[in-house]
Amino acid sequence: MNVSEIGKNVLSIEAEAIISCIPRIEKNFEKVVELIYKTKGRVVVTGMGKSGLVGKKIAATLTSTGTPAVFLHPSEALHGDIGIIRSEDIVLALSSSGKTNEIVGLINYIKRIGVKLISLIGNINSIMAEQSDVFLDCSIEKEACPIGLVPTTSTTLTLAVGDAISVALMERNGFTKEDFLFNHPGGNIGKKLLKVEHLMHTGSDLPIANKDESIINIISLINDKKFGLCIIIDNENKLSGIITDGDIRRGIIAKSNFLDCKASDISVNSPFSIKGDILATEALKILEDKKITSLIIIDNTNKIKGLLHLHDLWRTEMI
Repeated sequence: MNVSEIGKNVLSIEAEAIISCIPRIEKNFEKVVELIYKTKGRVVVTGMGKSGLVGKKIAATLTSTGTPAVFLHPSEALHGDIGIIRSEDIVLALSSSGKTNEIVGLINYIKRIGVKLISLIGNINSIMAEQSDVFLDCSIEKEACPIGLVPTTSTTLTLAVGDAISVALMERNGFTKEDFLFNHPGGNIGKKLLKVEHLMHTGSDLPIANKDESIINIISLINDKKFGLCIIIDNENKLSGIITDGDIRRGIIAKSNFLDCKASDISVNSPFSIKGDILATEALKILEDKKITSLIIIDNTNKIKGLLHLHDLWRTEMI
């Protein structure tokens, strides 16, 4: 068998294992999700060896998607770290054999403090299956390696089942993109989910003036706030127009009495504005399409919420 065929064979074996597992976990899957959902504490994930590595990933996925979880190494647990498990927690144990000594050693403590035990196991006729409040059958026909011993198919299947649990809990918890962003403030994931309201300038930072304000004061405000513009509002504090430094220059050239004007005399009416809940990436496209450098953010009543400048998007390094 050539290298390409070996690779295809491994993927086929692991894919078939996942597909064949679906009807086996159907019976208990909802019980597992509900148990975790109703848990007031954390999910304590545990597993030895390669199962432990998979367990760390499952714990990380649960935590980042709204279900607090922590990984506990079973060997370290038996040497002092077992105290991390509290009565309000739930334990999610991973084992291909269903009789991993270190995890079996945890069971008495788990039962003694009244903690529920969920197992993802490859042997449903094992002591772990007997002691679990509920288990998911993650048994496989064979590992994908030629000697049938290296954890390959078993770890892939367990990881996939862990993902299924995490996603189901996301749905159960009503976990949103905003929640995901809160848990991922850095990195490319966070940048893709940033909204305008996360980046916009607000409050005293904004260059805002009433439509009856003098041009002298408008010029001073544009100079002080350094956005190159001033947002003009009416007497009800709603968006009325905008004056840019370009409008000031053109006004000086066009009007001999320019400095005697009011803001409403030169402001551009109905300036382009957006809502704060759109993605920053969408705002960037608008800026590029309109060939402008700033966007005014308004609420549903046309009142000013903030101002987004192109530089604010540059700082996120999304461009």
